[in-house]
Amino acid sequence: MHHHIDASKRLPPTMDWPSSTTAEALFPSYDGKGDGFLPVFPANAPAWALLDPAVEVNIKAQMAAMEPTNGKALTGFFHRGEGIVVDETATVEEGAYLIGPCYIGPRAVVRSGAYVREHSWICSDAVVGHATEVKHSILLPGAKAPHFNYVGDSILGRDVNLGAGTKLSNLRNDGGEVHLRLNGERLGCGFRKFGAVLGEGTALGCNSVTNPGVVLGRNNTVWPNITVTGVHGDDVQHR
Repeated sequence: MHHHIDASKRLPPTMDWPSSTTAEALFPSYDGKGDGFLPVFPANAPAWALLDPAVEVNIKAQMAAMEPTNGKALTGFFHRGEGIVVDETATVEEGAYLIGPCYIGPRAVVRSGAYVREHSWICSDAVVGHATEVKHSILLPGAKAPHFNYVGDSILGRDVNLGAGTKLSNLRNDGGEVHLRLNGERLGCGFRKFGAVLGEGTALGCNSVTNPGVVLGRNNTVWPNITVTGVHGDDVQHR
């Protein structure tokens, strides 16, 4: 069953970003329809606006509107906090730890040793693997963070795969505003915690790192042990 969340109230983005950074461009197969609760992206705004507390209907607001219908009992794993919603068809293995509010969608898998923190939205068929930590992030349907990953303040598109040990860094060392590098310019995004937005089909090799404020278009490939910075288009090889 598809659960629609009203996102009719939106604030405009603080600046005009390229159309290549919108959810429509980065996640073209995602239409917000399908199994379980699905996020609604603000229109005419960069995809990461969904993470922005200044946007009225952001990830926190949308998750607050969820109702735990047809969920399974919270057994076999550790949990604390309110607003934990686990679909009855999801698998959460023993030894995982969930902190509410969070959502585990239909047929999603959270493996033993995973740490799913507040405002993690794990959509249908997505995977959060052993020793992976997810916080204030969205894994769209079919996205995978399967082994020893950190996913903070990020959005992963369909069929994104993080290699073992890949980290999506979300905070500058000095704690300042995150800047995105676009066409040689450093542009502030307006908030201090922002990891990465990964277009659908993108694959990151083992032990790779994205610096705060990375946007990768569709079907990018990041080679193992590489650190990536900036905003990139589709079909880019990072080596």
